[in-house]
Amino acid sequence: MAAYYLVYYLMFRMLPAAFVGIYSYFYIRRILGFYRPGMKKTNAKVLSVITALGLAALAGNFWSTRTMLVLHVTFVSILTDAVAAIFRRLLKKRKEGNRLLQTAKALYRCGILPVVITAGMLGYGFFNMGHVVRTEYWMETEKGLEESYRLVLITDTHYGTIQDTELLKEKAAEISLEKPDVVILCGDIVEENTSREHMEEAFQVLGSIESRYGVYYVYGNHDRQPYTDKPTYGDSELADAARKNGIVILEDKAVELGEDLLLAGRADAAWGNLNGRASVEELLKGTDRERFIIVADHQPVEAEENATAGVDLLVSGHTHAGQIWPIGVCSELFGTLNYGEYQEGDCRIIVSSGFTGWGYPFRTEEHCEYVVITLK
Repeated sequence: MAAYYLVYYLMFRMLPAAFVGIYSYFYIRRILGFYRPGMKKTNAKVLSVITALGLAALAGNFWSTRTMLVLHVTFVSILTDAVAAIFRRLLKKRKEGNRLLQTAKALYRCGILPVVITAGMLGYGFFNMGHVVRTEYWMETEKGLEESYRLVLITDTHYGTIQDTELLKEKAAEISLEKPDVVILCGDIVEENTSREHMEEAFQVLGSIESRYGVYYVYGNHDRQPYTDKPTYGDSELADAARKNGIVILEDKAVELGEDLLLAGRADAAWGNLNGRASVEELLKGTDRERFIIVADHQPVEAEENATAGVDLLVSGHTHAGQIWPIGVCSELFGTLNYGEYQEGDCRIIVSSGFTGWGYPFRTEEHCEYVVITLK
């Protein structure tokens, strides 16, 4: 446990602070050279060190919004450094008196570009976090369905934290107009920063969605507030709030819906602890495999196992599609199921970007959404 906390402290506190502090020293020296070219070197060094230490202190907690702001400015500044180096190489034979070239140099040296670019990025991110779009997928199956079905997937609402609570109420009414056959809540509906009142309100709102077969819920890694020493509600209170509003909890359980569908809900994988829950094969044991099989699993894992077990559709959330660019892009490069549609054998996989983000009040990658899936 001590080793875990040491790695955590180094990765998410010391490294961001050290990275920002070291880079900021040289960044401030350059800016001082532009605004105060006559300043004594000793004074410039002292001022740069003091400013760099202050910025490093702001970057000492990776999970805070202020750290994310400082890191954005730092990374954008590094990118402008790289672009400036390329242009210097390409334009080194141009005359020094070129007005356009001199203006570009001044913009770079004054240090304003990273701030302006970051403000634009995060301004878009704030706007993006407050808008939820409808994403639709169509899926045809060779299984003999008696009719077409419409499923709605809602995941990662993190209710009562960084998004206007009225937005969920508005979208719940909108989803009812879709006339869904079934609504799936795929985890992280609430989290550590959700109050008990907001937790109860979330399930009241989601339980009010009108659907043919009802609303079903699988736990995510945050719902039970495992990452805090001061939970605002207990596990039993969470379950009671869901059930009181007609929501069925599926934790390693499967239910038949109508004549054609089978919906199974997984216990959360919880930091990759796949041994603490029933396998897909165990979960589907004794069920009618001729039905169209849907598995709801908060984290998009065990795709091959689902395909082998004969699952037709796996729905997940958890990833937030990266939320902060370029996290999602990097996840895709490493083969993670990050966002959108995937295929594993005969199993279709749909990973939602979530109804909102987590932790930070902005989203610079993908969008907030609820998902409508039509089975034909």
